[in-house]
Amino acid sequence: MDLFESCNDQDNSSSRPLADRMRPGTLDALVGQEHLTARGSLLQKAIEDDRVFSMLLWGPPGCGKTTLAGIIANETKSEFVKISAVLSGVKDIRQIIEQARKRRALHKKRTILFVDEIHRFNKAQQDAFLLHVENGLITLVGATTQNPSFEVIPALVSRCRVFTLKNLDKKSILILLKRALTDSKNGMGLEKEKVSDAALEHIATVSDGDARVALTNLETAVLHFARKPRIDIQDVEIAIEKKSLLYDKAGEEHYNLISAFIKSMRGSDPDAAIYWLERMLTAGDDPYYMLRRMIRFATEDIGMADPGALTMALNAGEAFRMLGHPEGEDVLFQAAIYLATAPKSNAVYMAHKQVKKTLQKTGYSPVPLHIRNAPTQLMKDLNYGKGYTYAHDDKNAYIPQSYLPEDLDDQRFYFPTDRGYEKTVKQRLDAWIKLKKENG
Repeated sequence: MDLFESCNDQDNSSSRPLADRMRPGTLDALVGQEHLTARGSLLQKAIEDDRVFSMLLWGPPGCGKTTLAGIIANETKSEFVKISAVLSGVKDIRQIIEQARKRRALHKKRTILFVDEIHRFNKAQQDAFLLHVENGLITLVGATTQNPSFEVIPALVSRCRVFTLKNLDKKSILILLKRALTDSKNGMGLEKEKVSDAALEHIATVSDGDARVALTNLETAVLHFARKPRIDIQDVEIAIEKKSLLYDKAGEEHYNLISAFIKSMRGSDPDAAIYWLERMLTAGDDPYYMLRRMIRFATEDIGMADPGALTMALNAGEAFRMLGHPEGEDVLFQAAIYLATAPKSNAVYMAHKQVKKTLQKTGYSPVPLHIRNAPTQLMKDLNYGKGYTYAHDDKNAYIPQSYLPEDLDDQRFYFPTDRGYEKTVKQRLDAWIKLKKENG
C-alpha cells in the first residue's frame, strides 16, 4: 500500500502512525498553505477542474508537500503514479514512461507522476523527464525541500510551475494537534481536556513547523501517559525529552533575550553572543528572526568596517534554509561569532540617518545640470549633461567635480572610522576630498 492508497483506505487502525492517519484528503482540510490552496487560486482551480499541470512543490519537511500530492491523487481522473527519488532510478523512470505511453494510446488517459525528493535525482535522471514533460506524455509533480534553482536542472524547472510551501506556524500546528486529539475516526478520539493547552503549546513550539513531528510527539505523549486522566506540559517534556523554557516568544523575555544577543555582538563578546543565541534556539524561537537581526546588525553595527559581514549573514541564512535543524544551527553560531569579532562601525547607519534628516529639512533639490541624462538634442540645448567629465578618462578614475545639488555642495553625510576595512575607505575619501578642495 502506498501513501495515496492509505489516504483513501477505510482501515485507519491505530497500527498506522497518527501523522499518516491524519493526512487530509481535500484542499479545504489542508492547513497552513492558504496562500496556495484558497478558493479561486491557480492550484485550487487546477485540481478542481482536473487540469493539473507539471509543478514543483518546494518547502521544508512536514509542511504538506506529500499530502498535497495525495490530494491531487484523490481528485484527478488521470492515472497517478508515485515514486521516490531515494529508491528509484532511470530504469524505473523508463518503465513508467512506457506504461504511460501505452495508457495514452489504448485508453486516452493521462499519467501524473509524483516524484518525492526529486532533488535526489542526478542530472541524467532528471534529464529523462524532459521530453515526456514537454510533449505532455506525463504531468510531473515533484516535491523537494531544496531550492529548485540549485537542485533541479534549469530545463526541468522552466517546464514546471514552482509552488513554495511555508513552514507551518504555531497556530496551524495547534489546529492539527487539536484535530488529531479529538478525531474519533482517524485520530485519537479523546476529549480535548485530555491534553492541557500548555502541553499542546509546548508540542507545537518544539516541532519547529513540522506537522509530522508535531503529530508524532502528540502520539508519543498520549500513548506514554494513556492512564493519566490529564496530560500536562511536564508529561510532554518527559515523553519527547524537550524541556519548555520559561520564555514567551511574543512577550517581554523575547525582547530581553534578543537585546542581550545584539548587545553582546556589538560589544564584541562572541561567548555571550552564542550563549544568548542558544537560549533563544532552545526555547524554540524562529531561527529566521535571528538571521534577520544578524543581517541588520551587519549593516548597522559593522557596515564598511568589514563588508564581508553582510555576506556572512546572508550566506548563513541561505545555508540554514538548505540544512534546517539541527545541522544548520552551527551556521548561525558561525555567523554570530564572525559578527561579534568583526571590527565595528555605525558610520553607514549614521550616514543614512543624516541624509534622511537633511532631506526632511531641505526638501528635494533639483539635480545639477551637468549630471543630468541628455538623450535628446533638446535636452542638450538646455545644457543637460554640459560640463560633465567621465571619471574613467582620468588615470586614477577620479574627477574632482560636484555631484550634490548646489545648495548642498560639500555637504558630508558619511564619516568613515579608522577601524577595519573602513580605514582604507577613509584614507581614500580623505585624499579625494583634499584633491577636490585643491581644484575648487
